[in-house]
Amino acid sequence: MDHLQTVFWFIVALGVLVTIHEYGHYYVARRCGIRVLRFSVGFGKVLSSWRNREGTEFAIAAIPLGGYVKMLDEREGEVPEHERDQAFNNKPVLCRIAVMVAGPLANFLLAILLYWVLTLPGYRELSNSIGEVKPGSVAELAGLEQGQTIVALDGHPTATRRELMQRLLNRLGESGEINFTVQYPGSNLVYETSAELTDWLKGAEEPDPIEGLGLKLYRPAIKMVLSSVQADSPAATAGLQKGDRLLSADGEDLAGWDQWVDYVQARAGQSIAITYERDGQQHSANLTPKLVELDGGRKVGRVGMAASTEPWPKEMIIERDYSVLESFGVALNRTWEQTGFVFVSLKKLILGEISPKNLSGPITIAKVAGDTAKLGWQNYVGFLALLSVFLGVMNLLPIPVLDGGHLLYYLIELVKGSPLSERVQQWGYQVGLVLVLGLMAVALYNDFARAFSS
Repeated sequence: MDHLQTVFWFIVALGVLVTIHEYGHYYVARRCGIRVLRFSVGFGKVLSSWRNREGTEFAIAAIPLGGYVKMLDEREGEVPEHERDQAFNNKPVLCRIAVMVAGPLANFLLAILLYWVLTLPGYRELSNSIGEVKPGSVAELAGLEQGQTIVALDGHPTATRRELMQRLLNRLGESGEINFTVQYPGSNLVYETSAELTDWLKGAEEPDPIEGLGLKLYRPAIKMVLSSVQADSPAATAGLQKGDRLLSADGEDLAGWDQWVDYVQARAGQSIAITYERDGQQHSANLTPKLVELDGGRKVGRVGMAASTEPWPKEMIIERDYSVLESFGVALNRTWEQTGFVFVSLKKLILGEISPKNLSGPITIAKVAGDTAKLGWQNYVGFLALLSVFLGVMNLLPIPVLDGGHLLYYLIELVKGSPLSERVQQWGYQVGLVLVLGLMAVALYNDFARAFSS
């Protein structure tokens, strides 16, 4: 069932993004008087289709990994004399440029709209309060201490964990000084400190910037007191109830919840003797973790209980409320930041500052789609917005076969006064196709490598 849900949310995500992208091309083409022959979401065999009164065929095809808008074009076949003024190749170069730009632009507009929807109700985020500093780390060399709050990085405000993560991601693979602005608890004074980075996390697969600094941000302590017990679970069968405090497992005192989770996960199908406290009295029981297969095929033990946590300190919770116009401005800014981040990441990938192992293909994207959908609609919408930005940026790359490649040809034509020769264009398309296929092959290889290593 989980796999089916993952596939469903992946298809929904691609369906929305591809439809919006192709509609951008379609809308501007029609405004320019170009006849559109087909608007397809997906490739391959047509599963369903219909025509509008202008004769455009709208199709849903079997392979949901893209789409296309096919326009009337003399380079692709005979065009009747009375329709030649509606052919794409006969339109002014500025019109053709507008048609190519419209697809990526539609993706950026969608991202703005989605971020706007997320921002309108306001939201709560967490501050960057430091919970632990690893000895010998970049954070320790910078003099960061437990209890401090990071309020800016390299001069850019980082009030929330999302903002800090975004700034750190921009420093991946770099060398040079990194600057922190911090506050102590209960103080309005700020302090500046710095450390040196040397090829920071360069070549790391799935880098964690917070961990890479040697930091753990504050999280409330997890108590050994049960907050819930699932019905018909091993814990319920053993007689455990909400409010019970776990004390030991197989005679070993339990120092923390993480220790208990690791112990259970490693003992699927094995009986565990536990002691627990209820209403001041100690009790004993035996429970046998149930075998559960996680995404990726990893098998672990589960007993069906959850722990209580300490509440978050109020001063660490940042609440933000915006007017309609303010939230629109925030959405614009987030889209701009994400666009810049994707461009910077691509540059670092080309320069070798980021490992190509971080490229992801459809399998990883599908998994993320399913995971974010499980976490709630806000997470899924945020994922759609980020993916829409990524799709917009990728299509603007000056690689023939992508929108950006067509734009490059038309810009050269605009400056030169005449189009490039068909021979040059075809050579460019072949090179572009090899590049795109090679990129897809690396991404798919990474997908399978992650799947088999998990």
